[in-house]
Amino acid sequence: MVRRILLIVVLFLVHAGALFGADQKIEVFPAAPYDRHTIYQALVFFWIGIVGLIVIIVMKLREIKRIQDMDIDKDENDAPFLD
Repeated sequence: MVRRILLIVVLFLVHAGALFGADQKIEVFPAAPYDRHTIYQALVFFWIGIVGLIVIIVMKLREIKRIQDMDIDKDENDAPFLD
């Protein structure tokens, strides 16, 4: 019985000792709900902007491919000069 209690106390002290060396919990987001709303709103705008940029890039790449398929980008050798 004494051995069991001694084992429990030793295990408790080992686990408690690990907690003393742990870093303090730092709050990432502010506690005020208004500030949290502002942060989440900024994150939403950020990701909407990222998705918008990806859409614009895809549209431009499709336009470039369409122009290349029509052979508009190549110069004609026998085109008349406007001099």
